[in-house]
Amino acid sequence: MSIIGARSLVKVLTELDVEVAFGLPGTHALPVWDALADSGIRMIGVRHERAAAHAADGYARVTGTLGVALVTTGPGAVNTLSAVGEAWSSASPMLVVATDVPSTLSTPGMVRGSLHEVGDQRALFEPLTKAAFTVAHPDELASVVRCAAETALQPQSGPVYVGIPADFLSAPVLESSELDGVAAGPVEQYPPLAGEDVERAREMLGAARRPLIWVGGGALRSDAGEAIGILAERLAAPIVTTFAARGIVPPDHPCLASNPVHAPEVGVLWDEADVVLAIGTDFDGVMTQNWCMPQPPELIAINVDAEDAAKNYPPDLLLLGDARRVVEELSLGILPKPGLDELTRRLDDIEVRVRRRVRKEEPHAAEFLSALKETLPEGSVLVSDMCVAGYWIGGFYRVSGPRQLVSPAGLGMAGFGFPASLGVAAAGAVRAVCVTGDGGFLSGCGELATAIQEGLPVTVVIVNDGGYGMLRHDQTHSGFGHHGVDLATPDFVGLAKSFGVYADRVGGFGRAFRRLLREFSRSDEPNVLVVNAELRPPLTTPSRWYRRASLAW
Repeated sequence: MSIIGARSLVKVLTELDVEVAFGLPGTHALPVWDALADSGIRMIGVRHERAAAHAADGYARVTGTLGVALVTTGPGAVNTLSAVGEAWSSASPMLVVATDVPSTLSTPGMVRGSLHEVGDQRALFEPLTKAAFTVAHPDELASVVRCAAETALQPQSGPVYVGIPADFLSAPVLESSELDGVAAGPVEQYPPLAGEDVERAREMLGAARRPLIWVGGGALRSDAGEAIGILAERLAAPIVTTFAARGIVPPDHPCLASNPVHAPEVGVLWDEADVVLAIGTDFDGVMTQNWCMPQPPELIAINVDAEDAAKNYPPDLLLLGDARRVVEELSLGILPKPGLDELTRRLDDIEVRVRRRVRKEEPHAAEFLSALKETLPEGSVLVSDMCVAGYWIGGFYRVSGPRQLVSPAGLGMAGFGFPASLGVAAAGAVRAVCVTGDGGFLSGCGELATAIQEGLPVTVVIVNDGGYGMLRHDQTHSGFGHHGVDLATPDFVGLAKSFGVYADRVGGFGRAFRRLLREFSRSDEPNVLVVNAELRPPLTTPSRWYRRASLAW
């Protein structure tokens, strides 16, 4: 039996348990949309392809499953690139399926000028993806998509591109009913852990007087939080998390240093550690203040990628494998050490001192964070943008659980928040609350139409400071005048209402903000809350890092 290529594509996605996809139709991709109509896959049509990729990224981060973006040839595919870059830098398992110029009109090495032709479309994606494929024959379509999905999900996960010549979507292909062994989730492919390496790690941690556990996004993606919490208690070791791992252990865990390492009170935990156990992290420049943190006396790394584990702080010992499995095995041979109560008291004192600093130096930010924590409904997912308010959330908001904070912690892309929140809201019975700035929101405000048309449960909080607040601060910090950072902004309430989205505004983060945020975040419909306020950037922003390199940040 045979079916056309578009139905073969949709059939594979169905077999891979894809429930939601995001995209924008184009003349080359119309057969895919027709095949999706009766497939059971919810196709959410956006207003710009970048939003499709951001939404697929947000969906992948909150579910841990494959996010899918379906776009058309040339400009449609190109429009996703910056969003694909954010997904790549954050290791989000995402599949970008794009049509390409019909094979009958394409000549290798030559741009003939057919509609939407951009030359080597796959080459555009290669630097920003884990892998990039082009389907060479209609009968290969299903197998290539399956391989791409497996590649995206396999640790270390990441976005994968598949290009399909447009004529293949209408061409007959042999129907396949088997997944040929390709799983719809991550498949471990690691050699068994060497017993002597595990034992050496146990000895190093057992002998440590001041151990520290540094936890990154790879640990969160492997659901290693419970295992890490148990290990930390046995070692009486503080846990420091990167932005990508926020929420991996409960906020009341006795070993959690809940504030970022950029706060000097927390940074001292790194400075005094004699053994650091790094789990699922590459020690990027943002977390290490451009690698100004000193190399620890002894470093043990747990990672799925040896090169990733060693590229910034070379480990003395590498345990290659899935974070949860390795931590569980490591814990088996470690007996509880004394000092847990003393550690908890110290971490509580650090928490008090950091919060006191924030209240004293940045009272509006403290009020903002407190309002979010006290009003957002349990189980809601907070999505932050790359803006001053987002920096405060990424570093200082007390995240209740894993995958309850989504932020552009990788590439650091403004405009990520709102479209990513559409993917979060589409993931199921969760309320997405997006905090963005006026500048970032304007880059994708057309997606209000998507939110209302699809009935997505998302609350958008726009912190309106009349410009690019972070850049304005940086210009002041550098001794420059304000150029290009003060923006003419619309009536955001009127703008939202013109799309049929309910909206209101407040001044500051006081009682009115709390009341409306509580009301808005419990609605079944999309809504927008505008807050006219200005915040000073926190210690997690480069211009306020207390560790400074000689090179410009």
